Amino acid sequence: MQESPHRAPRNAPRSAPVPGGPGHETLSRLPGLSRRLFLGAAGGAALTGLLAACAGGAGDTASAGGGGPRTAAASPPGTPKTGGVLRAGSPPPPTAVDPVTMYDGSAIAIVQLVADYLIWLDRDFELVPRLAEKWESEEGGRRWVFSLRKGVTFSDGTPLDAKAVKATFDRLLDPKSKSAAAAAFDSVLARGGIDVRGDSTVVFTLERAFSDFPYLVSAGNYNAVILKEDYAGDFTARPVGTGPFLLESYDASSGAVFTRNPKYWEPGKPYLDGVRITFYADDQADLLALQSGEIDAQILSRPALAGPLKGLGDIVVDQVQGTGLTAFTLRVDQPPFDRKEVRQAIAYALDRPGVNAGVYDGIGALGNDHLFAALFPAAPPDVPQRAKDPAKVASLLAAAGVEKLSFALTYDPPSKDYALTVQDQLKQVGIEVELDQRTSGDFYGGDQEKDTPWLFTRANLVGWAGRAVPSQFIIPMVKSGGVWNGSKYANPALDAATDAYDSATTDEEREAQAAIIAKALHEDVPVIIAVWSGTVRAYDGKRFTGVAAHPSSYVDFSSVSRL
Repeated sequence: MQESPHRAPRNAPRSAPVPGGPGHETLSRLPGLSRRLFLGAAGGAALTGLLAACAGGAGDTASAGGGGPRTAAASPPGTPKTGGVLRAGSPPPPTAVDPVTMYDGSAIAIVQLVADYLIWLDRDFELVPRLAEKWESEEGGRRWVFSLRKGVTFSDGTPLDAKAVKATFDRLLDPKSKSAAAAAFDSVLARGGIDVRGDSTVVFTLERAFSDFPYLVSAGNYNAVILKEDYAGDFTARPVGTGPFLLESYDASSGAVFTRNPKYWEPGKPYLDGVRITFYADDQADLLALQSGEIDAQILSRPALAGPLKGLGDIVVDQVQGTGLTAFTLRVDQPPFDRKEVRQAIAYALDRPGVNAGVYDGIGALGNDHLFAALFPAAPPDVPQRAKDPAKVASLLAAAGVEKLSFALTYDPPSKDYALTVQDQLKQVGIEVELDQRTSGDFYGGDQEKDTPWLFTRANLVGWAGRAVPSQFIIPMVKSGGVWNGSKYANPALDAATDAYDSATTDEEREAQAAIIAKALHEDVPVIIAVWSGTVRAYDGKRFTGVAAHPSSYVDFSSVSRL
């Protein structure tokens, strides 16, 4: 599945992509983009985007400013205690733990403990320097130059250099690798577009100007962890990385054991001696293990299950608003969804606040059937919010000549709560929904070109991890021929507006194109976006500090400390 959509499993977004430690860095984009601050409403969590304009010149600087490295997890108050092992629970990865092809939240977490990115994406959607110390754009955003941090080594002692970074992205762009990141680079970066300048400088030459390119080589594109030049797809057998921990053992049925990486590039970290992940068959078993003290934290917490534990005993439920979503996808090329009125009718049948309360414990934000979350700075403010309207449902179905609407809705277990909610709400307006639950392996399995259920069933629910920029949803999900275009939607006006949005150099240009895209999706409804999910992470607050939720359920345990 290419930069996967999905799921910061529940990543999706339930789970779906943490306040930083010392220092403060901002990202400067192309000239004309103003500094922005946007706040998320859920639980008082602030989503801060600091996008500072830079002065013109030979190169448009888009680099991390002063202060020293930041890390993604909140630094413990006072002097952190070193030592201890954090016991975490997680569902077993449904596929191989391979950084190149992984797409599920459990595999992503395992890899993120061992390997690192050029740039981290923190819980405020700020780009935080990791293996890259700074980055800058040239030629109006067509070329990007990254300077690597000095003195970093892989866990086997091999120095990190520009050749390893080039090999990492060449690998992700190679069709033979079946990379889950390929979709993110589609029409932006092609094979042959990466060069090195000495040992510590990497140059990306793009196919077109793309002002958000640093996000595509950050943790926001979660397959973009930097691996050794000779990586051969054997991560669990040869787990070499530059991250805070070493993978000591891995069993696909029981879990994984990690120890502290003594060669980690950030002095003094991680504070823990290790992490032990135990796999549980279902969310309830995982949560019961936390309540009983069998584990100390969850990798993927479900808001609806973990939310009621807030303030009870020693369990802390950290939460943050995000841009994860569950896409209710409708095949526009097959009846009855080939009629726009039918798709609109389903959209008007949903009680969105009810979905938010029932599935996300109320921590999400209402969606409006387009792919610009309110947290994205260019989100159009003038698209009327769609709300439940039974009379309009009846009118639209009558206009489409549909006397009785019924259909099957396909999904995998992480979307079960969502599916049950949809079934109940649509039944209230006379629409019958047959639930078709598949295993995650079956739902995302099969031939991705012609018969995988998540892309080819008539109606389905797909959990998408939070994205830092809307193009990471729009290009693969709804652009004509998009690699994850399960609705089979095509709209030339949307395609053109998407390209113009990506290359825009002013706020006004971006907002104008965003309005075109949002209004087209809101009108045509190839996907129904009822809620933008918030995410939570539950942990034992009596034993550890520094554990934090992340919009995409990413993990950075380098700053976790025992109490």
